[in-house]
Amino acid sequence: MALPTLENRPRQAGEEARPFACYAAHMGELLDLLKSGGSVMVFTKLTILLGSVAAVVIGIERALFLRGFSAKARELHEQVVRSLLRGDAAIALHECDRSHVATAALYRAAFDRATRSDRIADAVDRARREVIQALRAPLWVLATLGAVMPFVGLFGTVVGILGSFHQIGITGQSGFAVVAPAISEALITTAGGIAVAVEAVVLFNVFQARISREAFDLTLRADELTEVVIDHAAEIAAALQSPRAVTAASAEAPASRTAITGRA
Repeated sequence: MALPTLENRPRQAGEEARPFACYAAHMGELLDLLKSGGSVMVFTKLTILLGSVAAVVIGIERALFLRGFSAKARELHEQVVRSLLRGDAAIALHECDRSHVATAALYRAAFDRATRSDRIADAVDRARREVIQALRAPLWVLATLGAVMPFVGLFGTVVGILGSFHQIGITGQSGFAVVAPAISEALITTAGGIAVAVEAVVLFNVFQARISREAFDLTLRADELTEVVIDHAAEIAAALQSPRAVTAASAEAPASRTAITGRA
């Protein structure tokens, strides 16, 4: 008869519930920590907690938004510029219209001003600044959290210390043993505020550096786009006047691929 091992031995009734019990115990301690102190302390702790959640949410949102942004923007720029240099303005317009990258606004602005060569540079520069502003849009929240959260934590600490001294005045009992528990509890808000501030400042600096690199690359692409559009303004204007060319050009590509596949 085989001896029972750790894998096939029967589980006790309470073993499966132990992880959940441990989780519930930690959650209970966290709730007790949040509810301890007066109403001002509770409000301060909730503010710090919400600030931490907001910093994490903004960090995830910006990371997802910027993921692949550089590669997609570079690919669109190469496709548009290559098409214009080959004289295929209709293909360039089609690539710009079907693109969902934020930098497509630069190319649309340049194409719309193709008949006014003196306005192309200004239109592209305005679109470039709008794209950069969109990239930096939520970063002000991280900067605000990094600047404000330490003071929020300090405010909670001061209120907690004042409450402990008030309690000493009411009870008439003094000494370090009486004050220490209340002061240690009040210092939690300062630690939490500093932790959230560090988190927000690190995320802000990371995204600020990333967006600064994107802004520099976008400036170079905008300058090149302006030169190419000015040189091929007549072709772009003709392509804008004949929208069927875009449809025909986009329909020829699948047809050519089908023909090549059939020959193969």
